Amino acid sequence: MSTRFVTIDRQTPMLMPPDLRSWVREDDLVHFVLEAVETVPLSRFEVNCRGSGSEQFPPRMMLALVVYCYANGIFGSRRIERATYRDVAVRYLTADTHPDHDTICAFRRRNVEAVSAAFLEVLKLAHELKLLKVGTISIDGTHIKANASKYQALSYERAGELEQQLKLEIEQLMAQAEQADAAAAVDGQTLPEQIARRETLRQKVAEARRRIEQRAAARAEAERRDFEQKRQAREARPGSRKGPPPTPPDPTPAAREQVNLTDEDSRIMRKSSRSEYQQAYNAQATVDADGSQLILAAHVTNCPADAGELLPGVAAVPAGLGSPTAVLADSGYVDADAFDRLKADGIEPYVPPSRAAAGQRRRHDFRPAPEKPEKPLRDPRLVAMRAKLQTDAGRSLYAKRKKTSEPVFGIIKQAMGFRQFLLRGLHKVDGEWLLVCLAYNVRRLFALATA
Repeated sequence: MSTRFVTIDRQTPMLMPPDLRSWVREDDLVHFVLEAVETVPLSRFEVNCRGSGSEQFPPRMMLALVVYCYANGIFGSRRIERATYRDVAVRYLTADTHPDHDTICAFRRRNVEAVSAAFLEVLKLAHELKLLKVGTISIDGTHIKANASKYQALSYERAGELEQQLKLEIEQLMAQAEQADAAAAVDGQTLPEQIARRETLRQKVAEARRRIEQRAAARAEAERRDFEQKRQAREARPGSRKGPPPTPPDPTPAAREQVNLTDEDSRIMRKSSRSEYQQAYNAQATVDADGSQLILAAHVTNCPADAGELLPGVAAVPAGLGSPTAVLADSGYVDADAFDRLKADGIEPYVPPSRAAAGQRRRHDFRPAPEKPEKPLRDPRLVAMRAKLQTDAGRSLYAKRKKTSEPVFGIIKQAMGFRQFLLRGLHKVDGEWLLVCLAYNVRRLFALATA
């Protein structure tokens, strides 16, 4: 019995140019991406309006290119450039043109506003398709590695020690250079290079020390208003003074306060006491908890903790999509004052004041019991929050949190493969995170629309 194989002929040229549309399936994500970016106005893009210089790639095509590649786990600009040759769908998207990696990287870095506009347009499209109805929202954050090594972090105390050490070494080398010049020694030719190298390093260390001082001064200035309010309130009630007086903010940096020489905006963080430290950013996402699992708002902070991010996460939800009625978050977002402000706006918060209140310890837990007992709650607002979460309605609603925000981060990190930022600086990283969330939303909305 003879076996027949398909004839593979790589030598015979095609008589007519192929239609790239016939190479891409009709149900491919690329068609949805191209339609989604068409609604973004050209005024949101940064282009050369004078028309001088080399021809520019169409900005909507460039936006569709980075969104489609990010949605398929292709993040680096060189990998995206390579995909324009190797990936059939990408080749169709670019109409067989091939932007180089410098063009791709510059577009991604400069067009944060266009990405933000596309992010909103995708949410509007989901709202028009009746797939998104803002009601209950879920807020969570995750640490994502920065494009910097934690070994490039320098503390304020160590920076001062290194600066003095380098000054001493430079003085010694200068003395050796003078002796070499006087003795006409041959080995003195290498001394200027050593001096220049140490002087460059000294300037870099001194600049890092100044950055830490500026950061501490800015933080103290921001805290001064709160200090003045507390001081005036204490002076207004002289008969009810309890406890020590408020301490004025100190502009002097702490000895262990650090700055990274590669990315000064990033910070050393760790997820928990069982996790390792890493140079990272805290990426926040506000997710629709009523079924669509679409990201409604996203931003990045360099604060390792989630405290203080509850109100910004709620406020960032676009007003045209509707008003949230309830917000879910884990115990890291506990803020009694924020609870009052949300309730005043008609939004009911569900945030457990402790891990035990969130039911994170199972009845038959394999982990050892905590060594220290849980501190009793004293704030009546937190006591009321714990009681609300212990009701059947509270438990049922709060159970949506682990089925909404946490799967979103799992898809971004595991399915899409995004685990590290490629850009540096808080502003650029914030734009890249918005691009990642846009790519996730495109994937998710395409799955919902074609289900």
